[in-house]
Amino acid sequence: MSSTQHGFKAEVQQLLNLMIHAVYSDREVFLRELVSNAADALDKVKFLELTRSDLAASGHEEPGIDVTVDKVNRRITIEDDGIGMTSDEIVDNLGTIARSGTKAFLEQVGKEGAAAPKLIGQFGLGFYSAFMVAEEVTVETLSANPGSEAVQWISSGQGSFSVAPGKRSTRGTSITLTLREDSVEFLDPVRLKGVVRKHSNFLPHPIRVEGDKANTGKALWAEPPSQVSDEEAREFYRTVAVDWQDPARRIHASVDSPIQYHALLFVPAARPFDLFHPEAAKGPRMYARRVLIEEHARELLPDLLRFVRGVVDSEDISLNVSREMLQKTPVVRKIREALTRKILKDLGDWAEAPAPENPDDTSSYADFWKNFGVLLKEGYYHERAKWGDLLLPLLRFNAVSHADETGQLSLAAYRKAMPAGQDTIWYLTAESRASALASPHLEAFKKRGWDVLVATDPVDEWLFNVLTEYEGMSIKSVARGKLDLGEDESAGEKADLGSFRPWLKDLLGDVVVDVRESTRLTDSAVVLVDAEDGMTANMERILKQVNAEGGGRSKRVLELNPRHLLIRNLASLNGAGKTAEAELLARMLYDEAVLLDGNVSDPAAVGRRLQDLLIRASQAALS
Repeated sequence: MSSTQHGFKAEVQQLLNLMIHAVYSDREVFLRELVSNAADALDKVKFLELTRSDLAASGHEEPGIDVTVDKVNRRITIEDDGIGMTSDEIVDNLGTIARSGTKAFLEQVGKEGAAAPKLIGQFGLGFYSAFMVAEEVTVETLSANPGSEAVQWISSGQGSFSVAPGKRSTRGTSITLTLREDSVEFLDPVRLKGVVRKHSNFLPHPIRVEGDKANTGKALWAEPPSQVSDEEAREFYRTVAVDWQDPARRIHASVDSPIQYHALLFVPAARPFDLFHPEAAKGPRMYARRVLIEEHARELLPDLLRFVRGVVDSEDISLNVSREMLQKTPVVRKIREALTRKILKDLGDWAEAPAPENPDDTSSYADFWKNFGVLLKEGYYHERAKWGDLLLPLLRFNAVSHADETGQLSLAAYRKAMPAGQDTIWYLTAESRASALASPHLEAFKKRGWDVLVATDPVDEWLFNVLTEYEGMSIKSVARGKLDLGEDESAGEKADLGSFRPWLKDLLGDVVVDVRESTRLTDSAVVLVDAEDGMTANMERILKQVNAEGGGRSKRVLELNPRHLLIRNLASLNGAGKTAEAELLARMLYDEAVLLDGNVSDPAAVGRRLQDLLIRASQAALS
């Protein structure tokens, strides 16, 4: 066979330039692509050896992939002892952009009725990634088919290639890249080993860089769960999550139908430092037939599960033009749905399991909730239509009945413990548990023995806007709207609010929307209540923290305890016509309500009124 010159069978210069500069975002993937092609060549010959005895033998005791470096001549060689190519095959496969020898092989096997092996490359662009780093590419190949002759293919990627007799004496293919000057970083074997470990670490064939094996070869996610030891799983987690701690939980899934995928996922024992950073990397590693496609595949899991670490691998993912742009395919969407359901169900089992006996064990659901519960609350708010049935049993809340903020209560447990006469699930949103427990809103509930959920995460304000009932029972705030808790006949004398209430409403009309008698209070004189359809005080506080400028304070309802001595005295003063004294005390009464609410917007005004009151009190004492 003499040397011949060929033109690429496409508008190669434009297409090749586009592919090199637009398809791949990181130049190091050239090694991933060439190693993947070599792995396919090894898989092909291994498959054919099952039915054919006439194929040429491998030149190595252990077939594999060898990467060698020639620093003097700026060359990298990737060599395999796989199926190789004939002269016609090399012209067809390397002379036509986007033609895949792998795809043609699979089609032929399918026609013969055999079960085809799972091969990586089926679109035919990976080989040309070599030109991202190489000024010239030389391919030496010898087909495993008997009687084949060695072939050499050379191109600089400038519109043509040459084919000539080769020198190879054993089956397989070697690809030599003469690197451009801006790509000499890849002449470092340490750099090449790092690329292999990152992208091709779990291919089943040995990948040797300068004679040293660079990959592990064992993909734990593809192993039966029972065959993966805890120590193997922990070590794998530390690698993929870059976390020195052991994971809190492992979730291992292998599915063959209707979509094929393997997944080995983990729940960290501690909250990652960047969990709430908008630009933080999210999503597990995404592999296609053990080749890394995406380091962080955001589309594989919903945002509510962004704490999950691990690997997902599928043989059904189509390797289209760019292996880095696969995440929004129908296959990925189906995997996402199946994985989300699997994880949420596993969390449900975890939530129902007994707590570990060792108090230092961080693998309890209580510890998980402390670290990641806020994400499940966010998830319920955003995706309740799709995942609400699985998320609702996972939600946990602190409650007044708990000794401290570490206690957790599910809605099911709350309802089961409700005493006779209580027909509503009650909650209170607050900045902290301490401020919630000090709130006057709880007085009537404590007296009746009714527990109240204490919600201190900012997301709770949004959560309870949509979580309004549980198994047919209403969920309500103790601080919103008018409550009908029934008359408390055990208390003492009541003030007559007939003329006092409208007078007070008129006096405080610039800061309150209404004044009314309270059924919430047993010990305090006054309390501010959120309007039924208005913004809550806690929400105002949250928004003000986000926006330092803040906004005007919403008018709220002032509720009075008619049995409190202060209210009775104030009503008597007003009834006796001592309006000056009554007005000062009334405004101080409102100040007290604001102080108890923990949201003082004008402390200077409160201070002036308090000073006036103290002056009057001191004068009265001296007279």
